[in-house]
Amino acid sequence: MRIADWVRGSLFLMVGAAVAAAQQPLDLRGYYLHVALAADSGSFNPRGITDVQRARLMLHPVAGPLSLDVAYEHTLSYTSAVGAAGTFGGLGQALGGTEWLPLQGTLRRSQHLEWRHRADRLSLRYAARHFEVTAGRQPVSWATTLFLTPADPFAPFDPSEPFREYRTGVDALRLRAFPGPFAELDAVLRPADTPVGKTVTGALRAKMAVGHWELAGWGGVVHDDPAASVALTVTVAGAVLRGEGVVRRSGGLTVRRLAVGADRSFTVWHRTLYVVAEYQRDGFGAARPADLIRVVFSAPAIRSELQTLGRDVAVAQLRYQLHPLLSAAFLTLWNVHDGSALAAPALGLSLAGNLTARAGLFAGRGPALLPGGAPGSEYGTVPTAAYLSLTAFF
Repeated sequence: MRIADWVRGSLFLMVGAAVAAAQQPLDLRGYYLHVALAADSGSFNPRGITDVQRARLMLHPVAGPLSLDVAYEHTLSYTSAVGAAGTFGGLGQALGGTEWLPLQGTLRRSQHLEWRHRADRLSLRYAARHFEVTAGRQPVSWATTLFLTPADPFAPFDPSEPFREYRTGVDALRLRAFPGPFAELDAVLRPADTPVGKTVTGALRAKMAVGHWELAGWGGVVHDDPAASVALTVTVAGAVLRGEGVVRRSGGLTVRRLAVGADRSFTVWHRTLYVVAEYQRDGFGAARPADLIRVVFSAPAIRSELQTLGRDVAVAQLRYQLHPLLSAAFLTLWNVHDGSALAAPALGLSLAGNLTARAGLFAGRGPALLPGGAPGSEYGTVPTAAYLSLTAFF
């Protein structure tokens, strides 16, 4: 019976994709992602196979200064073993977790199957010459660095996420003003209903460009905590240097979170090599393995504010174009304190203008468990997993 449910879900996603493709004159666009994952047994999960399918339909009608942004998606995941790795590498962001509006839910759940749906975009925008107002579920990003973004108070990506086509929408009221050609003011008010209580995030951000510099700063409250941030970007000798930091008053303590990084493109053997390196120090993170469990059950982690669990983490990515249709990437995350690391090599192949295949691997290295059974490191408990994916736009 569980297999039958999975088959029916798969047919629903495929039929939805076909119907959307047949209605292109209505400007109805779509996205389909299918990921098959095989994971070895780890410290906290058995060996198993996971199949994840995600189908998304999008519509963006415009009438003068008014526009409506709509995106509706279904996510179907099937796991062969109870407790095996389910959503991975950020795929769980499609399910949400801190929404205020009731625009999502679970259609079916069993030991092996989970079928959920969600309106990931449902917002109305009014755009004038020097300002615009948007209300509803929408993507909001105040990130400056590319992978580790502690000063982004909304919905940051998992740094190991291989599928970044769409940022998760949040429920917010947003006002953007453009006082000059190189200046922007951005005010966001976001109520959230989190597993640890209802909160409000409200902040005003100013951003401006001066020569080769881009400067930004914001102040307000993040999940009811007073906070302020500064960020900068500058280009030096062909490399882009980025940095962002935030100071926050949380639980009676002052918490500092910052990230710095650099990225640059090189030409190697007539092909493009893109390199990114970043370092983050997060006051919410664990300074030693014994603190990992506490961090996992902390309010910031439950609210999906933390991209990593460690206090000091570095990330590096190399991406190289092997052929006009084939690219290779290697990403690694390193916890500086416990010495553990996550390696994620991948290959991407363009099968057509709107169809891409990807194969990759996740492998954690480091101490697995402490004598009492607690995690011995951040990435030492991550099982080795291989995945194959197919992405289609229509």
